[in-house]
Amino acid sequence: MRAGLRFLLPLAALTAVLNPLFNHQGVTILLYFRNGNPLTLESVWYGLVMACVLVAMICWFSCYNRVMTSDKFVYLFGRIAPAFSLLLSITLRFIPRFRERFSRVSAAQRCVGCDIRTGGAAHRLRNILTIFSAMVTWALEGAIVTADSMRCRGHGLPGRTAFSLYRFSRRDAFSLVFLLLGGSFIAAAGWLGALRWRYIPIMYGEPVSVCNLGAFVTYLAICLFPLIVDGKEAIVWRSLRFRI
Repeated sequence: MRAGLRFLLPLAALTAVLNPLFNHQGVTILLYFRNGNPLTLESVWYGLVMACVLVAMICWFSCYNRVMTSDKFVYLFGRIAPAFSLLLSITLRFIPRFRERFSRVSAAQRCVGCDIRTGGAAHRLRNILTIFSAMVTWALEGAIVTADSMRCRGHGLPGRTAFSLYRFSRRDAFSLVFLLLGGSFIAAAGWLGALRWRYIPIMYGEPVSVCNLGAFVTYLAICLFPLIVDGKEAIVWRSLRFRI
């Protein structure tokens, strides 16, 4: 989490700062730059909102990557589209594994005196090419081994069972119904225009009503739903441990 904040906070600050520097639209002028372009309140707010949206999107995808493992993805779509599910699963796992492998290879090369951060430009370029060659070789060998392994395990054949077994329980049904109803309500509110908001040239939004207020509360409930489920499981687990 701390490593993520080290990346997200500077990214959000950079997004919030760059937008007013390049976007000068708006009617509320705060000051003028030396080149004559105005700094508007609307562009500042728009930059802050876009920074929050970008950070939230990255956090959601990070949570998805942590929860939705490749085994679960193949289990869901393995029978419908086995080749596509396997290819997408390998693709999603490739970047984290590539970064981890790159760190290990860089550390190993650093121990033998091939550091990519020291020396002249030609020396560092030579070391980078050496590491890149090792990474390409590892990636190609890994793809061949994965393909042979999945073929030997009968991936894509009819009647093949999965390694992990999942059951659709009542809690899953309740969660699915809740998410579908909540998402449908939010989509309907947006389609009716109750969630309309604009920043340029002047900040304006729909007045508070039952529709948009209900949509905001529903969206907040959907966002907090994983936290509520995990918190309930943690409370139950602690109570069971105290009974032992």
